[in-house]
Amino acid sequence: MSRDLTLSIDVGTGSVRAALVDQTGSILHMAAREHDQIVPAFGWAEQRPDDWWLGVVASVRAVLDAVDGGASRIAAICACGQMHGTVLVDDEGALTRQTAPLWNDKRTLDHVADFEHRHGMDIALAETANPPTPAWPGFKLAWLRDNDPQAYQRASIVLMPKDFINLRLTGKRAMDTGDASCSFLMDAAHQTWSPKMIEMLGLDASILPAIRNPLDILGSVTAKAARLTGLHEGTPVLVGGADYPVALLGSGAMRPGLASDVTGTSCILTVIADAPLRDPEICNVATVEGHWGPFALLETGGDAMRWARRAFHEKSLSYDDIVNKASEAPAGSDGLFFLPYLVGERLGSHRNARAQFFGIGAGHGLAYLHRSVLEGVGFAAARHLRIMEHATGRKIDKVIASGGGAKTKLWLHIKASIYGIPIMVPKQAECGVIGCAAMAATASGHFATLADAISAYVKYDEDILPDPVWAERYHRMQPLFDRLYRHSQEFYDDLDNLNL
Repeated sequence: MSRDLTLSIDVGTGSVRAALVDQTGSILHMAAREHDQIVPAFGWAEQRPDDWWLGVVASVRAVLDAVDGGASRIAAICACGQMHGTVLVDDEGALTRQTAPLWNDKRTLDHVADFEHRHGMDIALAETANPPTPAWPGFKLAWLRDNDPQAYQRASIVLMPKDFINLRLTGKRAMDTGDASCSFLMDAAHQTWSPKMIEMLGLDASILPAIRNPLDILGSVTAKAARLTGLHEGTPVLVGGADYPVALLGSGAMRPGLASDVTGTSCILTVIADAPLRDPEICNVATVEGHWGPFALLETGGDAMRWARRAFHEKSLSYDDIVNKASEAPAGSDGLFFLPYLVGERLGSHRNARAQFFGIGAGHGLAYLHRSVLEGVGFAAARHLRIMEHATGRKIDKVIASGGGAKTKLWLHIKASIYGIPIMVPKQAECGVIGCAAMAATASGHFATLADAISAYVKYDEDILPDPVWAERYHRMQPLFDRLYRHSQEFYDDLDNLNL
């Protein structure tokens, strides 16, 4: 039987998904199994890696059962996974700690503050191309060393979520360049582990796996994994990638000059560049095809709409109702601004930032408030895009939008007009699955290059163009938004000190 399919596995924060994809990039069948997030204390977030593996077994079996001859037709398997989940494993492949702190776990705040106090920002940016943040696995390892020394000392290796799945599938251990680049432990210039960062964080270098190219064949499905999943023993498995850069690839954002806007709960803005941008407001991830993805994250993206729905309507209206209401207000909301920092910021000296409306007048009603929320996220995103555009010295050609926010046409028209750049939306929303499929198809020889695979697999709806009238109005408003952003920062510490 022809090996005309690839298997994508996506280990997300909410579920594991598996999908069989054919040689045209069409998803034949996809299955998912949810898993829980554990919150032992405020600001902490953990999951059980064994739950991820159970999800893989269940979802893979489901897709194989749904597609005739599915297991025999798989040319290669590629997994992607949530970033930063720090998994400790011993020599035998067993977990030394049953839970792993996740990307959104904030327990390392004290370690980050101590690092910033002792070392500042310059060394970290020069070495890793990333500013310190609680998300990075380097800090999570330091916390585990200090607070769970038995698990840390028993561990022979640290893996990211998709690496743990690959270990269960193949018995092999490695980490891809994307996950490694956001560990706070990689030398960005050489894409090798950094002895300087390892020493500064007081970690054991022997615990770090080999850094491999995402398209390398890591190994093949073992007899044990085959029995559990229904896959054929010997099926090739790629090193794979972190879910974020794999989804960038699967959206078609893979050449300098393109930008990505992924709006879900948060809003992640990425500019594809030839080299990382060393700026305290920017993080950098190594992309699958070999470029860099400088990115900035707004902690509040789609969550701003969720907040407005709860605060103004006690969830009695649907999101469509809210968007329809916002459409009744004019572009610019008659000078009403919304700063969307409802849960602070990830980077910078004012992580305790707050949200605010500015410019409310007697004539402003509910429609204006809702539209200003959508526009506020757009202005905040545009501020980040301009910073990255200036740092690269290259104008952005187009923005590729994905995530839940890409389903809201009014929001896309607002953003295109604020950015002053056309927005493209992939027809296939499952960008992580498509990215994995393109990688597997290229590694198995169906395509000569990743670019060929993406050209075949990724198609777009009609471009969303800036509205000239809206764009002119937003162009005049953006500098005022930026000034509000800067001048508000002097109040956040005072607000916290009120202790109300």
